[in-house]
Amino acid sequence: MMADRKPLLSSDRVRAYLTLVPYLLERGEVSLAEAAADFEMTEAQMRTMVEKLTVIGLPGDDGYWQPPQELFDINWDLLDEQGIIEITNDVGLRRVPKFTAREAAALVAGLQLASAVPGVAESGTVKGLIAKLSRGAAALPADVIVAPEPVDAVRGVVAQALRQHVAVSFTYRAPDAAPTTRTVDPVTVLITNGQWYLQGWCHLRRAMRTFHLDRVSEARLTDIAITHGDEPVPELFAAGSERDEAVIRFPQRLAPLLRDYLSRAEVTADGDTVTATLHVGDPLSLKRLAARFGGAVEILEPASARSSARDWANAALALYAEQTPTSAR
Repeated sequence: MMADRKPLLSSDRVRAYLTLVPYLLERGEVSLAEAAADFEMTEAQMRTMVEKLTVIGLPGDDGYWQPPQELFDINWDLLDEQGIIEITNDVGLRRVPKFTAREAAALVAGLQLASAVPGVAESGTVKGLIAKLSRGAAALPADVIVAPEPVDAVRGVVAQALRQHVAVSFTYRAPDAAPTTRTVDPVTVLITNGQWYLQGWCHLRRAMRTFHLDRVSEARLTDIAITHGDEPVPELFAAGSERDEAVIRFPQRLAPLLRDYLSRAEVTADGDTVTATLHVGDPLSLKRLAARFGGAVEILEPASARSSARDWANAALALYAEQTPTSAR
């Protein structure tokens, strides 16, 4: 019974105080009986703790005294007459730092990207976080346009295949090769350097393979049960795997920022200009690298990568032009 509860130890009392204020702020109004039950103490012990809150707060300028407005306060009439606890002064605990509109927009864009990973969007976690960011920002988050890509539909099919434990079938167009039809036991979908990949057991090659999702089309589910889902996947772009070459040019000042790309590249310098031959899984993915540095990184070869970067940037600019409100013209 409540009356038989033992006195609180000092350590227990400290832990109770640390959780009491957040608890009361979350509840708004709560009865002594309910609060005492939640904290596993008597109503008398709970009332004593609540009363002592009124001598706790922020330290004054000299560290020895506190102005009245910097102390916790409660609705005494409500407590005495109805046995209800309500904090009326929370010592600024609700004045939490807020994200700027730009910070919130950046986080929203990242969450939208994360939601594309199979299994993440279905959890509802991302949607809830985006809503909280919008409420918690100091101002309305800036408009962020995350354009759908052709790989979005493929990721959706792969996610469904993983849930149903069946293989996927699709058309795959490797560079300088005729399209082939592949049936794959999907294992994982991942992103690196802005490019999406599917890793899984290829029934045609009888081995684990990595597929660039930009080269995948006509993806569909099969009724073939996954039988090689536990096979180890190869390291992405490991030595000996098929890779393509690309040539980029950039100012010397950007070299430290491109360290990851240059670690296995052939690099030559001419004054303040650097030219590098890269071995990449897909040269078309370099469009994101070029965009990241605002045109300071130039793609020289292959020509398909140059045109892909140009078309991608033009398409992005067109999207923002379409979203420009009439009042901003």
